[in-house]
Amino acid sequence: MKLAVLAAGILALSAPAFADPLDPLIEAYESFALASDPGEAARAAGTAPTGWGRVRPRDVSARADEARALLEEIEASGTARAIDAAILTRLLTDEVTADALDTARIPFTGDWGFNAAPVFAALRLRIRTEADADAWVQRLNDVPRFFAENRINMARGITTGWTAHRDPLATMREQIAAQIVEDPATSDLYAPFLSLPDTIPPATAARLKADGLIAVANAIQAYRDTARFIDMTYAPAVRREAGIAALPGGREAYAAAVDAHTAGAGYSPEDIHAIGLDEVARIRAEMHGVMAETGFAGTFAEFQSFLRTDPQFYAQTDTELMDKAKEITGRIDAILPLWFNQLPKLGYTVDPVPLSIAPGYTTGRYAQGDPAEGRQGSYLVNTYALEQRPLYELPSLSAHEAVPGHHLQIALAQEMSGQPRFRQEYYATAFGEGWGLYAERIAGEAGIYQTPYERFGALSYEMWRACRLVADTGLHWYGWTREQAEACFIENSALSPLNIKTEVTRYIGWPGQATAYKIGELKISGLRAEAEGALGERFDIREFHDVVLGQGAVPLDVLEAQVKAWVASYPKP
Repeated sequence: MKLAVLAAGILALSAPAFADPLDPLIEAYESFALASDPGEAARAAGTAPTGWGRVRPRDVSARADEARALLEEIEASGTARAIDAAILTRLLTDEVTADALDTARIPFTGDWGFNAAPVFAALRLRIRTEADADAWVQRLNDVPRFFAENRINMARGITTGWTAHRDPLATMREQIAAQIVEDPATSDLYAPFLSLPDTIPPATAARLKADGLIAVANAIQAYRDTARFIDMTYAPAVRREAGIAALPGGREAYAAAVDAHTAGAGYSPEDIHAIGLDEVARIRAEMHGVMAETGFAGTFAEFQSFLRTDPQFYAQTDTELMDKAKEITGRIDAILPLWFNQLPKLGYTVDPVPLSIAPGYTTGRYAQGDPAEGRQGSYLVNTYALEQRPLYELPSLSAHEAVPGHHLQIALAQEMSGQPRFRQEYYATAFGEGWGLYAERIAGEAGIYQTPYERFGALSYEMWRACRLVADTGLHWYGWTREQAEACFIENSALSPLNIKTEVTRYIGWPGQATAYKIGELKISGLRAEAEGALGERFDIREFHDVVLGQGAVPLDVLEAQVKAWVASYPKP
């Protein structure tokens, strides 16, 4: 859509609501989305899910056919609701693309996958009633079917020459091994049964726990079957190249992934690679300036080694690391009213990453809550290998994953009133991750980084995202090796060796996703600079942030229209 049309739709949001030809199509989309996601369908119905999604080729193709039909109707609708139409178009296009490229053939990234879904579901589950417990039993008993369908897709990947690289596969295999325990009562999947509420009668609780043990044992067998399949069949067939460029249709698939993750930015892989190199050079110059502030007399490489090895920069216990993360988020919470008019009602907790997945997991992540259920968001901090988790990076990580980053942005979107469900739940990678990286900038401007080392850590995190542009496109577009991709991080950041290894494995397994962060942040920062230039003393940072976040996550071209419309709404000075 043209920006003028988008801007007109945005400005029309304040007008009285009228029936629009998009209304029935939104209802059709909501039904379509819920039909493919048992978890969301149950949540919408106020019940507990009893199964997992269906990922057979015929199921994926059927969804794609429905998506094509809806796309045609949206295009022909003549709707005035530009934002809704733009987001629906993106969501439905992703469904069509997934079918066309048969992305289900590699159903894991190393960082995430079908194997992790039950573990995270167990982590977030709070059983309140007998019905909740019975639903979890049913869902556990559906794990073998769900895993079997994914193994069939992986087998199809072998026959069509579309397989994962050995490194993300190794991470996934370790995660699977952690779930194969002899005693089901010690499984992560059984944990929800250990805290049944007192309102469930003892005899019923005993029955539920017995059923739970059987269901967990069935799920564990699915993990065993998957491990056997990987070891005997899949591992010998993994691709040799780190990137997907050499796979059949690999370059086409990567270009589509970049477009999906950068959400309307309009850049080619070549453009993104060049932007990354420019950002690396700019950030490196700033890092030298901060290094000089510390009084360190050695070279940049020696300073990196100092930061990576000196004990003063590392927590000695899990508790120390978690306490520091909570102290930082508490300080950020206190300054939020100076930067935002609108803050979410939903709170968040600071929690450790589950030990069963921590070794191959990223350094931190946000798991969204649920305002309807009263379930808080969760800022997850990885406490595995403390000598690889520097404290000087923790303020930036906390700002990104918790506040004013992912929790603030996602919870505000979830709490939007008068919006259809898909708008509250939509997550455009470039918008969400771009906001997370921009949130690190806000933390710096608010004085959260208290030492030159923490400011260097913030720059190191920004360098991390700049190097992502270089490494991701290098791997999947230019055919780089893993060592070539790691070089940017090793030479230019203070990231720990484990973090670099884990992250590059993630980029190998998740083509295109890593390009979203810096592209989104550059768009938000660029729009802020334009608004500041146009409005001068009338510019209000809180109003700007409210405009950026006020419509939830949106594609970047829609975001640009939002901000331009806001600036244009000001009277001429």
